[in-house]
Amino acid sequence: MRGVWRWRRNPLRRRTDRIEAWVALAAALLIALGAPFTGWLTARTAHGALLETVRIQHQERHLVWVTVDRLISRAPLDPDPETSSQRDAHRRVLGRWTAWDGSAHIGQLAAPRPVETGERFRIWTDDRGRVVPRPMDADTAGAHTVLAGLGTAAGVGMMIEGARRMVVWRLMVRRFRRWDQEWKRAGQDWGRAGAGS
Repeated sequence: MRGVWRWRRNPLRRRTDRIEAWVALAAALLIALGAPFTGWLTARTAHGALLETVRIQHQERHLVWVTVDRLISRAPLDPDPETSSQRDAHRRVLGRWTAWDGSAHIGQLAAPRPVETGERFRIWTDDRGRVVPRPMDADTAGAHTVLAGLGTAAGVGMMIEGARRMVVWRLMVRRFRRWDQEWKRAGQDWGRAGAGS
């Protein structure tokens, strides 16, 4: 701001300098005030939508017990016993479960831990007995809300800065064109001895 104030009465100040200063001030204000407000507005909207999703998922998803009928052996994908393909190979099972509506189901599942035939574990299913992911909780929704707000604020700030840079670039192009015109008017041999100047 001090630089803008000094340029106020400077005789070398050009119109483009004044425009550049005002664009910088406007961009700073928009980044300082507009970007956080937009982030807050986005987070507020996302929070309401995510809490509704949490409510719906908790109504539609149910924990049911699965009984392991047999283990499903798969050919190892990787000979290293520490890789995920080897660790999860002994967790694939054929299991039976009864859905929330009372219908019986059989299917291949990934067990949450190493299990044996006849053991039981719990899975999440929808109303029809299809296996679904665990429902979202309010804490996860809050984390997603914060990330949405921060991401939006950062994105808006970057767009404002990008727009400011484009304006400054256009002003520089205009300055260079004017300098070229001034040099042409001054003459290409200006300042040389014996050029008649």
